[in-house]
Amino acid sequence: MTTAGKQTVSTLNADNTVTIEVITREWPAPTGNQVLVRMEAAPINPSDLFLMTMAADLANAQYSPGKIVAPVDPAYAAAQKLRHGQRMDIGNEGAGEVVAAGDGPMAQALLGQRVACVPGHAFSQYALADAMMCLPLGEHSSEAGAASFVNPMTALGFAETTRRDAGKGGGKALLHLAAASSLGQMLNRICQEDGLELVNIVRREQQAELLREQGASHVVNSSGEDFIGDLARAIDQTDAFIGFDPIGGGDMSDKCLRAMERVAAGRMSEFSRYGSEQMKRMYIYGRLDMRPTTLSPAYGFGWSVSGWLLMPFLASLDMSQLMAMRQRVLDGLTTTFASHYKAKVNLEEMLSKDAIMDYAQMKTGEKYLVVP
Repeated sequence: MTTAGKQTVSTLNADNTVTIEVITREWPAPTGNQVLVRMEAAPINPSDLFLMTMAADLANAQYSPGKIVAPVDPAYAAAQKLRHGQRMDIGNEGAGEVVAAGDGPMAQALLGQRVACVPGHAFSQYALADAMMCLPLGEHSSEAGAASFVNPMTALGFAETTRRDAGKGGGKALLHLAAASSLGQMLNRICQEDGLELVNIVRREQQAELLREQGASHVVNSSGEDFIGDLARAIDQTDAFIGFDPIGGGDMSDKCLRAMERVAAGRMSEFSRYGSEQMKRMYIYGRLDMRPTTLSPAYGFGWSVSGWLLMPFLASLDMSQLMAMRQRVLDGLTTTFASHYKAKVNLEEMLSKDAIMDYAQMKTGEKYLVVP
């Protein structure tokens, strides 16, 4: 038996356009440990937007009810050639009620429950999900649980990655760019709970004040006249030689590494042509800036820049660690891991020009929630 409903999909076309549209499809009956979730809420995360829009020119797109056709930079389109003509599911996470379940014991145990899930096609009226990746929400609403995976697990992952770095000269502190984001505010709360020092980097003084009001001890404004100097002083106070960068493009990771080296070199007792021996690490986990990543480098040879993705990190955990993280998120769903939304839209409304031009800017505190 199949179930019919609506779903939002994205297709990159060979003519350097992307089509984002609401279609009608059928979901097969779940099997094994699969469950069918009637979706009630799904956040629009930055990680959803690139797959959805392909950095399209939304201002000059063609809009019709439930459909957008937008031009895409030919360089981006060429880099994604294998995607041409394929309808891509979008929407990493969401929450809703399990209305059908496979015959596996984990799936059967969830039947009739409200769960958070990560189906990869959450911008839809229904979604097939693995029972292992579902989080029963108990008395919590779908809206409260919709964003209980990507941001919470990522923020917890940053803290754990930092602790793992303890044997490599780190482990005490970390720095985070775009720190006033929903994820950044979660990370601020986690670090306070876990006793980790956190250097928060923001772009505006209003964002700095927001974080200070939430108890942040170290906030640096990248628009300040002496940004590198201010950042170096915060690193010196905290030993934050590991950082996480959602911006990706431009020179922000480079500036962080330079500030780290300024501190490390200042602690040396004698000069070395190779710079300090302090290992400095920047992890890029997003592409808010689509420009190339620029590195000097002017920080000796003890440094690295690499990617950080949530799913490979989770795969590195054993089952007890993963379950402990899930339980921590559930326990703090309305406090440490709470998410707030500027607006709610249905599947057709999320493709209106006014809505997508707004949420695609990914402004601090202005996340949208899709209610299919």
